[in-house]
Amino acid sequence: MLETLIIQKTLRVPASTGAAGDGTGVARQLEVVLLDVGFSASRALLEHIGALAPAPAMDLAATVVLAVRELVGDHVRHNAYFIDFPDNVPDTLEFWTERLKAAVLIGGEEATEVQLRDLAASGVNLLDLPGYGTYQHTYAELLAAHDELITAAGDRLTVLHLGQTAETEAQRLYLALAGSSTPLGEADRAILSDLAVVCMDGAQPAEIPVRENRALLNGIRLVLGRPLIGMDTTTDVLRLACQVSGGDASLVTPTRFRAFRRPERRILLAALDQVVGGNPGKLGDVARYAQRWKRLGERLHPHEYRQWPHAQDVFAVARGERTVRNLTGRAEAKLRAGAVAEAASVLAAAPGLLLRSADRLLRQSSASEQVAVMEAVTGAMGSTSGRVLLSLREHLGNRLSPAPARIYPSRSRRAWVGPDKRLPLPAGVVDGLSSVLDAEISARLPQPQSPVMVDPQVLDVALPLSGKASGSGFAVLPRGSRASVTGELLRFFMYWRQTSRRTDYDLSVLLLDEQFHAAGQVSWTNYRYRDVVHSGDITDATDGATEFIDVPLSVPGHYVVPQVNVYAGESFDEVAESMFGYQTRTRKQRGAPFDARTVQARSQLRGKGRVALPMVFAKTNDGWKAVWLHLCLQGMPSFNRVENNTFTTAQQVQAMVQRRYLTVSYLVDLWRARAEVHLWTGQVPDEPVTFIGINAPDGLPEGSQTYTLDRLHELIPE
Repeated sequence: MLETLIIQKTLRVPASTGAAGDGTGVARQLEVVLLDVGFSASRALLEHIGALAPAPAMDLAATVVLAVRELVGDHVRHNAYFIDFPDNVPDTLEFWTERLKAAVLIGGEEATEVQLRDLAASGVNLLDLPGYGTYQHTYAELLAAHDELITAAGDRLTVLHLGQTAETEAQRLYLALAGSSTPLGEADRAILSDLAVVCMDGAQPAEIPVRENRALLNGIRLVLGRPLIGMDTTTDVLRLACQVSGGDASLVTPTRFRAFRRPERRILLAALDQVVGGNPGKLGDVARYAQRWKRLGERLHPHEYRQWPHAQDVFAVARGERTVRNLTGRAEAKLRAGAVAEAASVLAAAPGLLLRSADRLLRQSSASEQVAVMEAVTGAMGSTSGRVLLSLREHLGNRLSPAPARIYPSRSRRAWVGPDKRLPLPAGVVDGLSSVLDAEISARLPQPQSPVMVDPQVLDVALPLSGKASGSGFAVLPRGSRASVTGELLRFFMYWRQTSRRTDYDLSVLLLDEQFHAAGQVSWTNYRYRDVVHSGDITDATDGATEFIDVPLSVPGHYVVPQVNVYAGESFDEVAESMFGYQTRTRKQRGAPFDARTVQARSQLRGKGRVALPMVFAKTNDGWKAVWLHLCLQGMPSFNRVENNTFTTAQQVQAMVQRRYLTVSYLVDLWRARAEVHLWTGQVPDEPVTFIGINAPDGLPEGSQTYTLDRLHELIPE
């Protein structure tokens, strides 16, 4: 499991410690198998496997193949309802009529049109029709009905590199995740949790900037009876209690606290006492989560531990027996009184909060107060994290004029869209503040020890300011990232496997024109629109099910929006497995509906909503671009259809597409002023370089440093 996790996360294969021998035959076989799923092994990896004895070489090769097949979704069988898809897919009404005829046979003869109309008028459940929603052929029969895929120049080829031992690679990944300056997504938090147990006694990061990561690691330490680390606010203790209770350490949703063992109660209360004893002002944070503190107090019994009086003060504040005004309350009082400059002065004690409030302060300040607010904000930059600086810089890039639609995405990937009623900030203020931010961010960027080599494909990748604005899978990019789309045909695929009850997911495509108005749709209710074709509706996934949609890039319309609707059954967070991805092909590449070599990206389907919007494909002057959304609509409890969410989807797509994101190109432009920067042309340099790209190429000189997709968050300055 550890080796598989490392390969899928880093595309680095942990070196085997098995016996030496002649494994060249295994290496050659591995190379062939990997090419069949769109991967290749670096020269160093093939040499390593070739130097192993046959048994350990075969073990390592099998681990590699299983890991990469799962990574691109090739570990399951992707059958299609219509065996000839994309050919011979019937018109939707024609197909339903055929199913009705099969259901109403009278005396061995087909029913008349009058009888069919009468039956349809009386109400028909499609699930009751013979053969509807269930496969009528095996996966082997599907493959036999299609030619093998013809290799094309645009087929993906991803290089796997040789790493160090599994223990060393695990430690390296653990330190990178635990010390990340940006919040992690759900999948990365699960990886960090697994690695924390393995690496508990090894090297620890010098700092854990993200408090949710701190809560996760301390949760493990609490259960194992180890000393807690980095507990410097009362809210840290609350997060920890939520984490070990299986709740939400981000505190977005309330947690039902579990019972704590006496040693755990002592550790939590001692931590609270130390925090408040060192700085009584930390009690100001308690009122914000007063109800949760009261619930936690019922589990910790602080009155039984008189030796920690400061911990008891926390619960006294939560119960309203003591009043402590926090910094936010004092600032709000100043704002209500119209003293904006004084409010900025109060917030200066919390630099991060001041920068997050900068827009509001500048909007509400008079011309004379703007100078004081600007000075306060500028003075706080040196004490603020790089992630907050970059977030403010991105925010300012969207503030010179009101947005046509303003989107408010949440940590759960749900989003609300509304009109932008904010007054624009003066251009001089935006330009001045942006220049100061650019200088501060540039000064914090690490100084490369070698020339910087940048793959052009990574320039339009949005900076990963939060892992919660992304997803897990293969070649999954942060929200707002853009990737060029080659080929002549897009093929979307969606797979799901239910856990315990019948679950019906529906893959659909919404087409929007240049003004984001609906131009057409393809779904289970409409198998065809122009040359866009659906593979057929599957309504039960006991053994797993897949739906496809083919979209020629000559399709009319400006935006292609794939979506997955939960029509019935388990949610995205309840199913045993679910994924979405897309393939690109030429028109000559018929082949089976699924072929791993043409998979450009595959993401896990997870989220609280009932309608998933993974990405949108936009027609630009430079060709088609894939724009990552990572959004979920709330939808209805059941019977979600593309026709029912067209307006909401169009709103969210418009808001996301028109927003300007900070991308890797922003950091590269800052580097140009202080380092030697070149664009990668595919030619391997002679000297070590600092390479920045989606994936690392094979053959970089020894001593080169690489920042690939799994490490882009390390470019975010501290």
